[in-house]
Amino acid sequence: MQPSPPPFGFRSVSDRLGLWNLYFVAKLVLFAMGLTGLHLVENLVFLAILAGPLAQPRWRRFRPWFGVPVAIALAYYDSWLPGFSRVVSQAGLVSSFSAAYLAELAGRFVDWMVLAALAVALGVAFAVARFIRLDVFVVVAMVAMAFVLAPPQPAADPAVATAGKPSEAPKSPDAWLSEFFQKEGQRSVSFPKPPDAAAPFDVIFLHVCSLSWDDLEATGMAKHPLLSRFDIVLKRFNSVSTYSGPAVIRFLRAPCGQPKHPALYTPAQPSCLLMPGLQAAGLEPQVVLNHDGHFDDFLKHVGAQGVQAAPLPLAGIAAPQRSFDDSRIYDDAALLARWMEARRKSPAPRAAVYFNTVSLHDGNRLGTDPAKKSSETYKARLARLLDDLDGFVTKMEASGRRAVVVLVPEHGAAWRGDAAQIAGLREIPTPAITLVPVAIKVIGPDAKRTGEALQVSEPTSYLALSHIVARMLADAPFGAQGFRPADYTAGMPVTEFVSEGEAATILGRGDKHLIRQDRDPWKELR
Repeated sequence: MQPSPPPFGFRSVSDRLGLWNLYFVAKLVLFAMGLTGLHLVENLVFLAILAGPLAQPRWRRFRPWFGVPVAIALAYYDSWLPGFSRVVSQAGLVSSFSAAYLAELAGRFVDWMVLAALAVALGVAFAVARFIRLDVFVVVAMVAMAFVLAPPQPAADPAVATAGKPSEAPKSPDAWLSEFFQKEGQRSVSFPKPPDAAAPFDVIFLHVCSLSWDDLEATGMAKHPLLSRFDIVLKRFNSVSTYSGPAVIRFLRAPCGQPKHPALYTPAQPSCLLMPGLQAAGLEPQVVLNHDGHFDDFLKHVGAQGVQAAPLPLAGIAAPQRSFDDSRIYDDAALLARWMEARRKSPAPRAAVYFNTVSLHDGNRLGTDPAKKSSETYKARLARLLDDLDGFVTKMEASGRRAVVVLVPEHGAAWRGDAAQIAGLREIPTPAITLVPVAIKVIGPDAKRTGEALQVSEPTSYLALSHIVARMLADAPFGAQGFRPADYTAGMPVTEFVSEGEAATILGRGDKHLIRQDRDPWKELR
């Protein structure tokens, strides 16, 4: 009896792996395009099992039952997608997503250029498999690409270790990071009570979800008129986190240095709490949200940071958007106008106002056109929000009230995504997501800036924001003599770039960044 021909035209010269060659070819193409990682040892072991024991005639029929689930798991392990434990921990939140939003997210994984490249590569591989041992080529290519294309694995990086001090011995990224958190744990800012004769003013924090410098540039909104009205702009402010829960905790613990991600979910020292600190300095805490605060226990996180003020009532405010879980998102301009009216009637001489808006959050649907995908409406929603905030500043100026308005986004939207993450996915805290536009505007009839607006290019984070506010409380930027922005940033704490999530850490080293995911070694972020 003649042996049956190899399936799909594969010749005997390469039938140890057969069609499994195409799996590894596809993985190599994605790796070459920077769309996935490649764990060399694990992939070679899998390949050896497929081409060795499971290629034997009596075991070959079991190869699909073993190979397919392992191939899927290994492809996921190689990818930039969140770890399995992270997926399980977030399953409850994901289950609240609407079907339309889940379909939109799934669609973002489809890139026709990538599919075309895969089709060409697989077609070529299928053709040449008739003439050469494709499995040998796959092994050689896998080893070569793993060493040639993989980012450097730094054991000791002088650019990280010296932090601008060439005389110091280089440190490994782990040692540098340990020293970073040790120093951050010793830094803090306290808020002084304003002098009795000082002009009273409010401090208004505009905490905006899903807005980074990269989002502004990608949408062409970097030159919006609002951004030119601020007196101080922190160009390299690192929000550190990429999701609202940890972001609001970090912001409301702004008086202390940067904590590790796990420490966010343990009680902070009272001196590290922003709103109680401002309250002790004589400012009445006030809370304004354009949502109900239920998702991911947002309002619970706010309360856990010592903020006891009840949010401004939302009844009667228009809700032009719906969130990904179909909850209402209220009109920012109308809500800020309601706060202004309530503030006019309040007897408190000073207020510390926490305003949080999720109008830019991924998955939002505009009421005027609910069929449109969230990503398609982001630019329009961003333009509307910037216009609303610009209008709020104008109305505050016209009101005659004194205020210091602080724009401080939670994190970026990842609107255009990158090679490692689809648009909207923020598991990896890249600079494109955590470098956000933070800016301060002094408003009042006797607020007269001397000179140009100040653009701060040093790396900063929440401690710098507390420093500026504390300086303004001690020496109010109002009066006939005017104010110099540089007086409030003098001595401002610099914070080197370290961003964190549950499964990834990124630290800056000049113009480059190192990343560590889960237990993988450090490597250079491409």
